[in-house]
Amino acid sequence: MKTKLWTALIALYIVWGSTYLAIRFAVETIPPFMHASLRFLISGAILFFWRRMAGDPLPTRSNWKSTAIVGTFLLLGGNGLVGLAEKSVPSGIAALLITTSPFWLVLFESMRSGGNRPTLLSILGLLIGFSGVFLLVGPAEIMGAGHSFDKFGITLLLIAPVLWSMGSIYARGADMPKSTLLSTAMQMLVGSVALFIVSVATGELNGFSFGDVSMRSWLGLIYLITFGSLVGFVSYGWLLQNAPVSLFSTYAYVNPVVAVFLGWLLAGEELNARIAVASAIIIGSVFLINYARQVSSRQAAKDLVPEEIE
Repeated sequence: MKTKLWTALIALYIVWGSTYLAIRFAVETIPPFMHASLRFLISGAILFFWRRMAGDPLPTRSNWKSTAIVGTFLLLGGNGLVGLAEKSVPSGIAALLITTSPFWLVLFESMRSGGNRPTLLSILGLLIGFSGVFLLVGPAEIMGAGHSFDKFGITLLLIAPVLWSMGSIYARGADMPKSTLLSTAMQMLVGSVALFIVSVATGELNGFSFGDVSMRSWLGLIYLITFGSLVGFVSYGWLLQNAPVSLFSTYAYVNPVVAVFLGWLLAGEELNARIAVASAIIIGSVFLINYARQVSSRQAAKDLVPEEIE
């Protein structure tokens, strides 16, 4: 179980961190909501038909209802609103506000019936991780460097992590298919429909032609389908059901670090001492949160041992 947990977590760190660059390439010539809809429609269909052919039972109406709620909250409410907000808000500010999701995840998990409350060490780790992202983004950009940010875009970026976290925690206790892969496929299919509706409503298809899509955008989309969704999103779905919230939520801190290093390696983006220090702080916060999980597990195991009868 421990090996599976860290395998899924590392996959989530690396793959979702790399999707920042892939999304950047994909949306160069494909509208944001349209690209997300295509991504999740194709990956969801592949997963769904594979699992049905492998023998997973046909989902019930209740299963579809639960996955529809989760898929809409995660893919439209989380990913979709961020894509819309980044039309008017710098990506650095977006990255910082998105990293509020671990706090919402931990809060909603503690409020859920049967949910786990975080330890003080876990909370400290979350705060350290957030401070690392603050440093990674850069104080000058956060302060605005003399200009104000679009209020509508900032509002969307504040709402997106809340909706993502609500959908994630709801999934932990909802009537979902027993197969994590089938459940993830259903979420992506429903989410793709919601994203397509918004794409049409916002006029993204006006003047759009697939013939105008560049090869780099196609490659970015293919990467997002195969790795971003079929590996990353599946890993997230499994972690939702099998890992402590305070631990798997650290993806929100680590992903920007991976994105920065890949941007430096593949796109010639800046890498300096501030970024290196911020990255070390973020990685340190992950180790602290994992240590807190181990301490909590040992204490729980100790509490289960009956006292010796004298």
